[in-house]
Amino acid sequence: MKRIDTHQHLWDLRQFPYSWCASLPALNRSFLLEDYLFAAQGTGIEKTVFIECDVDAPNALAEAQHIQWLADQNPLIAGIVAGARPECPDFPEQLEALLPLPKLRGIRRVLHVVADETSESAGFAENIRRLTAHKLTFDLCVLARQLPLAIALARKCPDVQFILDHCGVPEVQGGALDPWRTHIKMLAELPNVACKISGIVAYAGSDWTTTDLVPWVEHVVASFGGERLVWGGDWPVCTLTATLKKWTDVSDRLLSSASENEREKIFYKNAERLYRI
Repeated sequence: MKRIDTHQHLWDLRQFPYSWCASLPALNRSFLLEDYLFAAQGTGIEKTVFIECDVDAPNALAEAQHIQWLADQNPLIAGIVAGARPECPDFPEQLEALLPLPKLRGIRRVLHVVADETSESAGFAENIRRLTAHKLTFDLCVLARQLPLAIALARKCPDVQFILDHCGVPEVQGGALDPWRTHIKMLAELPNVACKISGIVAYAGSDWTTTDLVPWVEHVVASFGGERLVWGGDWPVCTLTATLKKWTDVSDRLLSSASENEREKIFYKNAERLYRI
Protein backbone atom coordinates (compact mmCIF):
# COMPACT_ATOMS: atom_id res chain seq x y z
CA MET A 1 0.00 0.00 0.00
CA LYS A 2 1.24 3.49 -0.77
CA ARG A 3 2.00 5.79 2.13
CA ILE A 4 2.48 9.42 2.97
CA ASP A 5 5.11 9.81 5.65
CA THR A 6 3.75 12.66 7.76
CA HIS A 7 6.80 12.89 10.00
CA GLN A 8 10.04 13.24 8.08
CA HIS A 9 13.04 15.02 9.56
CA LEU A 10 16.10 16.21 7.65
CA TRP A 11 19.00 18.17 9.06
CA ASP A 12 22.34 19.30 7.75
CA LEU A 13 24.80 20.22 10.50
CA ARG A 14 26.92 22.03 7.93
CA GLN A 15 24.10 24.54 7.49
CA PHE A 16 22.33 24.92 10.83
CA PRO A 17 23.04 24.05 14.49
CA TYR A 18 20.90 21.50 16.34
CA SER A 19 22.21 21.60 19.90
CA TRP A 20 19.84 18.89 21.13
CA CYS A 21 21.64 16.33 18.97
CA ALA A 22 24.79 16.62 21.09
CA SER A 23 23.24 14.44 23.80
CA LEU A 24 22.37 11.73 21.27
CA PRO A 25 25.59 10.69 19.49
CA ALA A 26 23.71 8.42 17.05
CA LEU A 27 21.80 11.46 15.75
CA ASN A 28 24.61 13.99 15.99
CA ARG A 29 25.36 14.03 12.28
CA SER A 30 23.68 15.23 9.11
CA PHE A 31 20.67 13.34 7.76
CA LEU A 32 20.10 14.44 4.18
CA LEU A 33 17.39 13.86 1.62
CA GLU A 34 19.52 11.32 -0.23
CA ASP A 35 19.90 9.38 3.04
CA TYR A 36 16.14 9.37 3.47
CA LEU A 37 15.57 8.18 -0.09
CA PHE A 38 17.88 5.23 0.56
CA ALA A 39 16.17 4.42 3.89
CA ALA A 40 12.72 4.60 2.30
CA GLN A 41 13.39 2.03 -0.41
CA GLY A 42 10.77 -0.71 -0.37
CA THR A 43 8.45 1.11 2.04
CA GLY A 44 5.80 2.36 -0.39
CA ILE A 45 6.34 5.97 0.73
CA GLU A 46 5.35 8.24 -2.15
CA LYS A 47 5.19 11.62 -0.41
CA THR A 48 6.39 13.15 2.83
CA VAL A 49 5.62 15.98 5.21
CA PHE A 50 8.78 17.55 6.59
CA ILE A 51 8.53 18.36 10.29
CA GLU A 52 10.76 21.04 11.76
CA CYS A 53 13.71 19.70 13.74
CA ASP A 54 13.97 22.08 16.70
CA VAL A 55 16.81 23.95 15.06
CA ASP A 56 18.63 26.42 17.29
CA ALA A 57 17.11 29.90 17.32
CA PRO A 58 17.02 32.02 15.23
CA ASN A 59 17.28 29.55 12.33
CA ALA A 60 13.68 28.31 12.05
CA LEU A 61 12.81 30.44 9.03
CA ALA A 62 16.07 29.57 7.28
CA GLU A 63 15.46 25.86 7.91
CA ALA A 64 11.98 26.06 6.39
CA GLN A 65 13.29 28.02 3.40
CA HIS A 66 15.98 25.41 2.85
CA ILE A 67 13.41 22.60 2.91
CA GLN A 68 11.25 24.52 0.45
CA TRP A 69 14.30 24.67 -1.84
CA LEU A 70 14.70 20.88 -1.49
CA ALA A 71 10.99 20.40 -2.21
CA ASP A 72 11.35 22.46 -5.36
CA GLN A 73 13.99 19.99 -6.50
CA ASN A 74 12.17 16.83 -5.39
CA PRO A 75 8.35 16.62 -5.25
CA LEU A 76 8.59 13.81 -2.69
CA ILE A 77 8.39 16.57 -0.04
CA ALA A 78 4.74 17.55 -0.35
CA GLY A 79 4.34 19.62 2.79
CA ILE A 80 6.32 21.56 5.38
CA VAL A 81 5.50 21.97 9.06
CA ALA A 82 7.81 24.81 10.04
CA GLY A 83 9.16 25.81 13.41
CA ALA A 84 8.00 28.98 15.12
CA ARG A 85 7.64 30.44 18.62
CA PRO A 86 3.98 31.18 19.49
CA GLU A 87 5.07 32.27 22.96
CA CYS A 88 6.87 35.29 21.49
CA PRO A 89 5.23 38.67 20.86
CA ASP A 90 6.67 38.70 17.34
CA PHE A 91 4.94 35.47 16.32
CA PRO A 92 2.72 37.32 13.81
CA GLU A 93 5.89 38.47 12.05
CA GLN A 94 7.37 34.95 12.19
CA LEU A 95 4.21 33.60 10.60
CA GLU A 96 4.14 36.32 7.95
CA ALA A 97 7.69 35.43 6.94
CA LEU A 98 6.75 31.76 6.54
CA LEU A 99 3.54 32.24 4.57
CA PRO A 100 5.22 32.75 1.16
CA LEU A 101 6.55 29.17 1.25
CA PRO A 102 4.36 27.22 -1.24
CA LYS A 103 4.59 23.94 0.69
CA LEU A 104 3.85 25.40 4.14
CA ARG A 105 1.12 23.31 5.76
CA GLY A 106 1.56 23.82 9.47
CA ILE A 107 3.57 25.01 12.46
CA ARG A 108 5.21 23.12 15.29
CA ARG A 109 6.68 24.22 18.59
CA VAL A 110 8.27 21.37 20.58
CA LEU A 111 6.72 21.86 24.01
CA HIS A 112 8.70 19.34 26.02
CA VAL A 113 11.87 21.45 25.73
CA VAL A 114 10.30 24.51 27.37
CA ALA A 115 8.60 25.17 30.70
CA ASP A 116 5.12 23.67 31.01
CA GLU A 117 3.54 27.09 31.47
CA THR A 118 4.76 28.20 28.02
CA SER A 119 1.63 26.89 26.29
CA GLU A 120 -0.73 28.07 29.04
CA SER A 121 -0.49 31.81 28.42
CA ALA A 122 -3.29 33.72 26.71
CA GLY A 123 -0.79 35.01 24.16
CA PHE A 124 0.25 31.52 23.13
CA ALA A 125 -3.33 30.46 22.42
CA GLU A 126 -4.07 33.73 20.68
CA ASN A 127 -1.16 33.19 18.34
CA ILE A 128 -2.13 29.59 17.64
CA ARG A 129 -5.60 30.79 16.67
CA ARG A 130 -3.97 32.86 13.92
CA LEU A 131 -3.27 29.64 12.03
CA THR A 132 -6.92 29.09 11.15
CA ALA A 133 -7.07 31.99 8.71
CA HIS A 134 -4.24 30.40 6.72
CA LYS A 135 -5.53 26.80 6.93
CA LEU A 136 -2.42 25.77 8.84
CA THR A 137 -2.23 22.91 11.33
CA PHE A 138 -0.39 22.81 14.64
CA ASP A 139 1.60 19.70 15.50
CA LEU A 140 1.41 18.96 19.23
CA CYS A 141 4.73 17.58 20.46
CA VAL A 142 4.42 16.88 24.19
CA LEU A 143 5.49 14.21 26.64
CA ALA A 144 2.85 11.88 28.07
CA ARG A 145 2.82 13.80 31.35
CA GLN A 146 2.07 16.98 29.39
CA LEU A 147 -1.03 15.68 27.63
CA PRO A 148 -3.30 17.74 29.93
CA LEU A 149 -1.53 20.83 28.54
CA ALA A 150 -2.34 19.66 25.01
CA ILE A 151 -5.99 19.12 25.97
CA ALA A 152 -6.23 22.61 27.45
CA LEU A 153 -4.64 24.24 24.40
CA ALA A 154 -6.86 22.39 21.93
CA ARG A 155 -9.94 23.46 23.91
CA LYS A 156 -8.84 27.10 23.76
CA CYS A 157 -8.42 26.92 19.98
CA PRO A 158 -11.44 24.94 18.70
CA ASP A 159 -11.06 26.12 15.11
CA VAL A 160 -7.41 25.04 14.80
CA GLN A 161 -6.57 21.59 13.46
CA PHE A 162 -4.17 19.97 15.92
CA ILE A 163 -2.18 16.81 15.16
CA LEU A 164 -0.72 14.96 18.14
CA ASP A 165 2.77 13.68 17.37
CA HIS A 166 4.00 10.21 18.33
CA CYS A 167 0.79 9.03 20.01
CA GLY A 168 1.53 11.52 22.78
CA VAL A 169 5.02 10.10 23.48
CA PRO A 170 3.94 7.26 25.79
CA GLU A 171 6.41 5.52 28.07
CA VAL A 172 6.32 2.29 26.09
CA GLN A 173 9.40 0.75 27.67
CA GLY A 174 8.07 1.44 31.17
CA GLY A 175 4.59 0.17 30.31
CA ALA A 176 2.96 3.32 31.71
CA LEU A 177 -0.42 2.90 30.03
CA ASP A 178 -2.17 5.03 32.63
CA PRO A 179 -2.95 7.89 32.85
CA TRP A 180 -1.85 8.07 29.18
CA ARG A 181 -4.93 6.10 28.08
CA THR A 182 -7.29 8.45 29.88
CA HIS A 183 -5.65 11.57 28.46
CA ILE A 184 -5.63 10.16 24.91
CA LYS A 185 -9.33 9.45 25.18
CA MET A 186 -9.95 13.01 26.41
CA LEU A 187 -7.99 14.44 23.48
CA ALA A 188 -9.89 12.24 21.04
CA GLU A 189 -13.17 13.70 22.33
CA LEU A 190 -12.10 17.03 20.82
CA PRO A 191 -13.07 17.08 17.12
CA ASN A 192 -10.19 19.40 16.20
CA VAL A 193 -7.49 16.92 17.25
CA ALA A 194 -5.99 14.13 15.14
CA CYS A 195 -3.25 11.70 16.14
CA LYS A 196 -0.08 10.56 14.42
CA ILE A 197 1.03 6.92 14.72
CA SER A 198 4.74 7.60 14.75
CA GLY A 199 7.80 7.71 16.94
CA ILE A 200 6.81 5.15 19.54
CA VAL A 201 9.70 2.80 18.76
CA ALA A 202 12.10 5.48 19.99
CA TYR A 203 10.55 5.11 23.46
CA ALA A 204 10.29 1.33 23.47
CA GLY A 205 13.87 0.34 24.24
CA SER A 206 16.32 -1.36 21.91
CA ASP A 207 14.83 -4.84 22.37
CA TRP A 208 11.19 -4.00 21.64
CA THR A 209 8.88 -6.43 19.85
CA THR A 210 5.75 -5.85 17.82
CA THR A 211 3.72 -7.22 20.73
CA ASP A 212 5.11 -4.47 22.97
CA LEU A 213 3.58 -1.83 20.69
CA VAL A 214 0.12 -3.39 20.34
CA PRO A 215 -1.69 -1.83 23.36
CA TRP A 216 -0.52 1.67 22.46
CA VAL A 217 -1.56 1.51 18.83
CA GLU A 218 -4.81 -0.30 19.61
CA HIS A 219 -5.77 2.44 22.04
CA VAL A 220 -5.20 5.35 19.66
CA VAL A 221 -7.08 3.49 16.92
CA ALA A 222 -10.00 2.83 19.27
CA SER A 223 -9.94 6.44 20.50
CA PHE A 224 -9.49 8.41 17.27
CA GLY A 225 -10.90 5.98 14.73
CA GLY A 226 -9.87 5.70 11.11
CA GLU A 227 -10.87 9.28 10.22
CA ARG A 228 -8.41 11.08 12.51
CA LEU A 229 -5.21 9.05 12.36
CA VAL A 230 -2.16 9.53 10.15
CA TRP A 231 1.09 7.59 9.90
CA GLY A 232 4.63 8.88 10.21
CA GLY A 233 8.11 7.44 10.01
CA ASP A 234 9.90 9.78 12.44
CA TRP A 235 13.12 9.21 10.51
CA PRO A 236 15.91 9.51 11.55
CA VAL A 237 14.86 9.48 15.21
CA CYS A 238 13.34 6.04 14.65
CA THR A 239 16.84 4.74 13.86
CA LEU A 240 17.63 4.80 17.57
CA THR A 241 15.86 1.43 17.70
CA ALA A 242 14.69 0.55 14.16
CA THR A 243 15.17 1.23 10.49
CA LEU A 244 12.46 3.07 8.59
CA LYS A 245 11.73 -0.16 6.69
CA LYS A 246 11.34 -2.13 9.93
CA TRP A 247 8.94 0.45 11.37
CA THR A 248 6.94 0.41 8.13
CA ASP A 249 6.66 -3.38 8.18
CA VAL A 250 5.70 -3.39 11.87
CA SER A 251 3.07 -0.71 11.21
CA ASP A 252 1.49 -3.01 8.63
CA ARG A 253 1.24 -5.76 11.22
CA LEU A 254 -0.08 -3.44 13.92
CA LEU A 255 -2.87 -2.25 11.63
CA SER A 256 -3.56 -5.59 9.94
CA SER A 257 -6.94 -5.98 11.65
CA ALA A 258 -8.22 -2.67 10.24
CA SER A 259 -10.25 -2.72 7.05
CA GLU A 260 -8.57 -1.83 3.78
CA ASN A 261 -10.51 1.42 3.73
CA GLU A 262 -9.29 2.30 7.23
CA ARG A 263 -5.69 1.49 6.33
CA GLU A 264 -5.92 3.67 3.22
CA LYS A 265 -7.15 6.55 5.37
CA ILE A 266 -4.43 6.10 7.98
CA PHE A 267 -1.57 5.58 5.53
CA TYR A 268 -2.37 8.36 3.07
CA LYS A 269 -5.92 9.66 2.63
CA ASN A 270 -6.16 11.45 5.98
CA ALA A 271 -2.76 13.01 5.38
CA GLU A 272 -3.96 14.32 2.04
CA ARG A 273 -6.87 16.01 3.81
CA LEU A 274 -5.25 17.25 7.01
CA TYR A 275 -2.01 18.49 5.45
CA ARG A 276 -3.68 19.54 2.16
CA ILE A 277 -1.47 17.36 -0.01
